[in-house]
Amino acid sequence: MTQRSWGPRRDANGTLFRLWAPDRDAVTLEIDGAPATPMWRDAEGWFTVEAEVMAGARYRFRLDDDNVVPDPASRQQDGGVHGWSVVVDPDAYRWRTDWQGRAWEEMVIQEVHVGALGGFAGVATPIPQMAAMGVTAIELMPVNAFGGTRNWGYDGVLPYAVAESYGTPDALKALVDTAHEHGVAVFLDVVYNHFGPDGNYLGGYASPFFHADVDTPWGGAVAVDREPVRRFFIDNALIWVNEYRIDGLRFDAVHAIDDDAFLDAMAREIRASTGDRPVHLVLENERNDAERLRADAYDAQWNDDFHNVLHVLLTGETSAYYADFADRPAERLARCLGEGFIYQGEGSPNHDGRPRGKPSGHLPPTAFVSFLQNHDQIGNRALGERLTMLTDPARLRAATALLLLSPQIPLFFMGDEAGSDTPFLFFTDFHDELADAVREGRRKEFAKFAAFADEDARAAIPDPNALATFSASVPRDGPDAGRWRTLYSDLLALRHRVIVPRLRGAMAMGAEAIGERAVVARWRMGDGGVLTIALNLGDEAGVFPAVEGDVVFADGTTDAGPCVRVWLSQ
Repeated sequence: MTQRSWGPRRDANGTLFRLWAPDRDAVTLEIDGAPATPMWRDAEGWFTVEAEVMAGARYRFRLDDDNVVPDPASRQQDGGVHGWSVVVDPDAYRWRTDWQGRAWEEMVIQEVHVGALGGFAGVATPIPQMAAMGVTAIELMPVNAFGGTRNWGYDGVLPYAVAESYGTPDALKALVDTAHEHGVAVFLDVVYNHFGPDGNYLGGYASPFFHADVDTPWGGAVAVDREPVRRFFIDNALIWVNEYRIDGLRFDAVHAIDDDAFLDAMAREIRASTGDRPVHLVLENERNDAERLRADAYDAQWNDDFHNVLHVLLTGETSAYYADFADRPAERLARCLGEGFIYQGEGSPNHDGRPRGKPSGHLPPTAFVSFLQNHDQIGNRALGERLTMLTDPARLRAATALLLLSPQIPLFFMGDEAGSDTPFLFFTDFHDELADAVREGRRKEFAKFAAFADEDARAAIPDPNALATFSASVPRDGPDAGRWRTLYSDLLALRHRVIVPRLRGAMAMGAEAIGERAVVARWRMGDGGVLTIALNLGDEAGVFPAVEGDVVFADGTTDAGPCVRVWLSQ
């Protein structure tokens, strides 16, 4: 089969337009202000035509008299996901930096929502302050085009196009440029496991794009085993890392793709395309599949186990998926610190007893991205509460020290560093029947929780489509912001001085529970030194072991209550 690529390609003579529409016998290219042009179809269902248009031209595809669609590989839209696609010159932006990237061990990642911070320009504004605090990477939640003007980002339907409400393709490049000027890498969250419900036309002309017989929460599974679909997503990833100079990709919920061969092939192509420039690939994978975390594949996985067990220890919540971590949470945290995943093949109560995970103790700690909060863990709560509203400051300070000083790669959510107590809610901008369905579906989702068993309680869950829901999710400083910023700055300065230079080659030496809510963990660092962290999140006195080495950080008292100690021996 001849390989085909998606999206328009420009040359000195004009632009070549392409569309895979195997369900159609005829497709017409419409260019705003010019006569319509029939496209040529090959045996595989690819339609092509060349036209003398340059960057800025608006175009779309007519399938029949009543059916006009945007380019699914559009780089830019004019008029939303139902409007015109726009021809973009990928070489127009003039880069200011000659960025060489950062090593994976140096990463301290702050996750941000571009819309909540005011678009690409709004994200760029605080980057100097982020860098001064010790952040070495920002991770953008998905920026691709979605229905409406505001969205979490996981309802995208045009993966190649940036959301109009965030800015232009060149505005995203300017954000990347600004970050690189301050030594900050940029990661992008990409969604290749599904499309959103508003503006996805692919099923109407390319039904083989999906496996209709493989059910997912979003409909038929994407058919990445078919070459046109495979190329659609791999080419998209290549554009982000090469054209936009993105430093790393986080692949959303790859367990819903369910095709390891595709994942491995995508990683190989990305790495082959970037030469010596370090590009970092991170998975979100409910299956805890340690086999994907290889040197030639993916750098790391988001470690939900770290978050989940610490959430139980910090809040006492044990409903829904927290039930998997409710018993012996200190022992489970010890396993997480010593071996990476907590579930390594054991049966998961939240998965009806089915085994979850594979052995991970052989992996370095840097194969895991740890976090106390992220967009999912806050926004998937009915009322979007942050940990500042769910636990006391002393426990949260101790857990933050563990997050930022352990050898796993730390990630925190926008506002965490300022002790924000504003919610991060689930928000969309849908209308009519779809808005009703999303609103009611969101409220029914929480009917199984005791706090929302009553219909009146569920009615109080914010409407995702209300502008007020989005506005409430814009992060604002908490009442003790200065103290939190000082804590983050001090911990990150210590991490960069003491932990990062020793991270390459580090391996866990074991961890154990030393109380109902207390653990101690040790790591042999790359230079042969030993890092020890003891944490107590309980109210009782902490019985910490005698440890050789220098205390490099201490918070709280061991007499009673939350405390943490960190030692380093040479």
